[in-house]
Amino acid sequence: MSTTTAPTPATGRTPSATTRVLGLARANLTLLMRNKLTAGYALVLPLLPLALLLGDRGNEALVSTGLSSALLMAFLFPVFYNLLSATVTRRDELVLKRMRTGEVSDLELLASLALPGAGIAAVMMTIAVPVALALGAPMPANVVVYAVLVLLGIVMFSAFGFWTAAWTRNAEAAQMTSFPVIFLAILGSIAPVLPDRAARVVEFTPGAAMESLVGIGWLGVDGDQALSFGETWAASAEPTLVMVAWAVLALVLAQRSMRWEPRH
Repeated sequence: MSTTTAPTPATGRTPSATTRVLGLARANLTLLMRNKLTAGYALVLPLLPLALLLGDRGNEALVSTGLSSALLMAFLFPVFYNLLSATVTRRDELVLKRMRTGEVSDLELLASLALPGAGIAAVMMTIAVPVALALGAPMPANVVVYAVLVLLGIVMFSAFGFWTAAWTRNAEAAQMTSFPVIFLAILGSIAPVLPDRAARVVEFTPGAAMESLVGIGWLGVDGDQALSFGETWAASAEPTLVMVAWAVLALVLAQRSMRWEPRH
């Protein structure tokens, strides 16, 4: 990557911010896809949990578990862990420092790092819809709730990736420093086995909010209560607000702690 942005040969004009971001994002996507292990995690893992639907076609519990797990894999691997690893690697190789000396703004640089994983996650979760339907899942009760869940998850886990990168010493250390976010994401899955008071606290974690929105947006249920289309809007309010709150917190943490040079 060059440290300055040269005028385009055809027009002699400096590329726009959008052109710069897309160009850098394309380069980052190319680097991601060249790593076969990383590409495999990004393109295969998000769809693997849908195999659970083969166990008992139409079983709502399996549908909920499969879809929730698919979303979690999409958010944790192409979005969070890939972004964390890429940010730390580019930082330690002084790529970020060099890029900031050119015309690329900090926001453009961050967006170009986040876009490849975000795009892959969005595509995989779009593909998950016809795949789940083919495996016996019902039609989504409220596809807007599902789409909002995907969007909020991408924003939140991207921000967590940048935040975690700030206190990750090198790419190898990311395997350890990523654990708190991963634990926070999967904590919601254990809520059913916790005492009522503890389960209520866990409901305010990202993972629990995601599972609630899957049930409401796809299956049209809130716990054991069946919901009409109109009722899904009201039922989705609390878990959506939980996701928004975590996304805002993650963005604030990322903005305050972002490091552009190697840790010494």
